[in-house]
Amino acid sequence: MLGASAVTAAVFTAVAVPTGASHAGTTPTIKVQGGETQPVFSRADAVYQTVDVQTTVDSDDDGKRDTVRVRVLRPKETDQGLKVPIIMEPSPYWAGTLDIPNHGVDVDGDGLDDTTGRRLSAPPGDPSSRSKLTSELLGGAPGARAAAQVWSGYYDNYFLPRGYAVAQVDSIGSGGSTGCPTIGDRDETLGVKAAVDWLTGDAKGWDESGNRVRADWSTGKVALQGISYNGTLPNQVATTGARGLKTIVPIAAISSWYDYYRANGGVLAPGGFQGEDTDVMSKLIYTRADKEICKPVIADLAARQDRETGDYSKFWAARDFLVNAKKVRVPVFLVHGLNDWNVKTKQFAQWWEALQGQVPTKLWLHQAGHSNPFNLRIEEWLRQLHHWYDHWLYGIDNGITREPRVDVEQADFSWKTQDAWPARGTKDVTLHLNSGAGGNAQPGRLSTVRASRDVQSLTDQGRTVNANTLVDNETEANENRLAYLTPGLVKDVHLNGTPTISVDASLKGTSPYLTAMLVDYGTDTRATSGTSSDTSQQICYGSGIPGDTGCAFRTRHVTETADFKIVTRGWLDARNRHDAARTEPIKEGRMYSFRWDMQPEDYVFKKGHRIGVVLISTDYDYTLRYPAGTVMKVQTGISSVRLPVEGGGSAIG
Repeated sequence: MLGASAVTAAVFTAVAVPTGASHAGTTPTIKVQGGETQPVFSRADAVYQTVDVQTTVDSDDDGKRDTVRVRVLRPKETDQGLKVPIIMEPSPYWAGTLDIPNHGVDVDGDGLDDTTGRRLSAPPGDPSSRSKLTSELLGGAPGARAAAQVWSGYYDNYFLPRGYAVAQVDSIGSGGSTGCPTIGDRDETLGVKAAVDWLTGDAKGWDESGNRVRADWSTGKVALQGISYNGTLPNQVATTGARGLKTIVPIAAISSWYDYYRANGGVLAPGGFQGEDTDVMSKLIYTRADKEICKPVIADLAARQDRETGDYSKFWAARDFLVNAKKVRVPVFLVHGLNDWNVKTKQFAQWWEALQGQVPTKLWLHQAGHSNPFNLRIEEWLRQLHHWYDHWLYGIDNGITREPRVDVEQADFSWKTQDAWPARGTKDVTLHLNSGAGGNAQPGRLSTVRASRDVQSLTDQGRTVNANTLVDNETEANENRLAYLTPGLVKDVHLNGTPTISVDASLKGTSPYLTAMLVDYGTDTRATSGTSSDTSQQICYGSGIPGDTGCAFRTRHVTETADFKIVTRGWLDARNRHDAARTEPIKEGRMYSFRWDMQPEDYVFKKGHRIGVVLISTDYDYTLRYPAGTVMKVQTGISSVRLPVEGGGSAIG
């Protein structure tokens, strides 16, 4: 019996690459068989070219239009009349990244000062490096582009032989491009759009010798795809109405930069990058040759991003793609990790919701973190992506639009398909935060009935104690947190959607943060955000060349056996209780009604486990850290959590 890698290799190389893709004297053409394009073009003989494309912006204010560097790899038959569509990946990372210190997050100011709420400065934090992100997620070393010999990722091995060109774009301020890295604004968006426009003849381009270059081999149909920042740029360009853009595939992508660096009025970190902000990111990707010209632009980012109030502003609105979501007119295939705390799940969920009924959409949710779905499920990922591109770029009716729209990986790593997300039949269930036995005792109880009116308190120690420590030992009282638990569940409970927390509370001290965590209590082996390569499972999926075999190792989820898991969490700056765009002083010790969202999630609480809500103030890994000692008092009974549950209240019992 063949091993898994041998079977897969046989499937993926069943159609051999012929010596030529056309008969003498005829124009080369693609081959379609079984409803999909076939690998009939040589990867080894592909044509490589570099083009500098003129944009419509001058982000570095030097009096000249910025240019973006585009690298193209295309079948050699495109020099003989073959016209092909393009799969393009824009990125600020192709030239690597720099080590830049993050902002300090241990602040000594008073966030509850009734008059100013001003935060004092903090010492710089640790350097922020995205080099690990780029090498792991992009499928190769950044900057590795020795002519046509090596190309990061799998697009060239798999799609080029099937009649596609592939392209990389350096976003403005990075690599071979000019301009400045402006992080998510219109200048950055139009920089990438110019590369798309060049492929339709709507922008000018020049080769390395300064000769004018036209993409006369292009069909003018372009897909944008990428992971993380590389997936965020496609979201941006989709809001412009670029004529040649026909579909985007944003993976672990941002839909609002405010929700990446802020949350409900509070300064917040992406997971793993505490203290990062737009100015840090700009410095990190500022890899163009001129190291002076962009300093004023970066200084402007630092001034306008506002780490004092954390408020939503015009600065953030310019980097919020939901503002222009109605302008998206191309099909969107989203992918996100349910354990992604870097680009959090709110980013996909709000984008997905905004696009429903507007354009064709498709969604994959997997159990990993900030990860590439390719290695998790190589065969099925390539099948669906291949059919998606064949349909939207070549017009092939292969049934992809009639398949279930949503694929969700389950806790046991099997996959479930459905036609909507959240799943149909999902209804909100409200659970009240009640006192435990003996009046004010902790832990408290979570139930569908409001059963107490006591006031309970915690003292913030989040500056030195992380959230995992604070949610542990749930059956014991802990003066630094408040915990509320359901009884053991009588059956599985499927959470899918966005939980919201409503709390009547007061704060006295220095920290303005309220943090709520939804916790699964019960010993189990669960997925973490990590993956690891399974070297016994090598899949040969495409055409190889020296230095790039066209093969990849399958990855497996990294699991952890533990007594609990923080399923999701959410944060609020108490001074933004009415509006993320408006700071309002609060009176210390006074009760206010607060309501905020947690990160969207798709998760099953197993029978016998307990659902817990844990309240703290400072969240060590995410929020700014004010001096310890802030006292939070919570009114039980009236305070509650609303959970989107498949089957509604009947599922909880």
